[in-house]
Amino acid sequence: MSTLELRGVGKRFGPAVVLEALDLVVPDGSITAVLGASGSGKTTLLRLLAGLDRVDAGTISIGDRVVDDGRRSVSASRRKVGYVPQDGALFPHLRVAANVAFGLPKDRKGRVEELLELVGLTGYGKRFPHQLSGGQQQRVALARALATDPEVVLLDEPFSSLDASLRVSLGQDIAHILGETRTTTVLVTHDQDEAMSLAHQIALLRDGRIAAIAAPRDLYQDPPDLRAAEAIGQANVVTGTVSGGRGKCAMGAVTLRRGADSVQDGPCMLLLRPEQLDVQVTPSKTAAAATVEDVTFFGHDALARLQLRDADETVLARVGGDVALQPGQQVWVAVNGPASVF
Repeated sequence: MSTLELRGVGKRFGPAVVLEALDLVVPDGSITAVLGASGSGKTTLLRLLAGLDRVDAGTISIGDRVVDDGRRSVSASRRKVGYVPQDGALFPHLRVAANVAFGLPKDRKGRVEELLELVGLTGYGKRFPHQLSGGQQQRVALARALATDPEVVLLDEPFSSLDASLRVSLGQDIAHILGETRTTTVLVTHDQDEAMSLAHQIALLRDGRIAAIAAPRDLYQDPPDLRAAEAIGQANVVTGTVSGGRGKCAMGAVTLRRGADSVQDGPCMLLLRPEQLDVQVTPSKTAAAATVEDVTFFGHDALARLQLRDADETVLARVGGDVALQPGQQVWVAVNGPASVF
């Protein structure tokens, strides 16, 4: 397989600039999730990678081949790029085996059964798409995308039409399959949880550029800016001060995550994730008083919205599912772990 690399890629439609000076490297055999809001350029990026549109500036390379430099562009059929669209886009009049084999030369038809086994659909070759569940249809779409031994696979929000539990399990299965085949993969999504759980790295697409790129854990714990922080998971951004490399907010003293010695003393904004807030139901001299506004219960845990008594700030705290908090209840909240400072 091959590394996918974009350097200085730009694309406009008339006066509208959709992508500008975009740089992205997807390492060989890895999964990169491109995460962005509607209108951020995700679809355009996929179309450029697939060869359906051409760049106006910059280059796209797959391995040691430049497939588009604005002057010459390798056609979609010759790029060795597999594509799994959001709805699978299977041919309804063809059986599963024929869908997978579509585009394969006759001497490679034996590969169909190998692929169906790979995606967990052994014995399904004679069924029609309407006889499959949504998750099974997406597995067929993946098998079809892998049939031509692509160097890169593009996944265009492939799980968005599935229910929540199936979306998680199918995503994990497909990530495992792509890992087994060592396929370089770009997953385009607007789902933060999907990006964090499936990808080796996340690229935040904002205003036509890659605003940040890092491993999910690094991007979650120590984002480069506040917009990136709020794009990945739930975030508490609270006012605070820094003095001598130490932070302070309405909930007390806070250690700083990075570059504390280089942070200028004075007002700042502190990023704290909900799981960093320790909620206590008995009075504590080392914690700040707060009132529970509401609680969202998830079973294994719950998310409590707290109004700090001595500050005009509301924060989110993650508590165990066995902690029975009620709206209007008084609690005390303290900070555990370091905060990023901005």
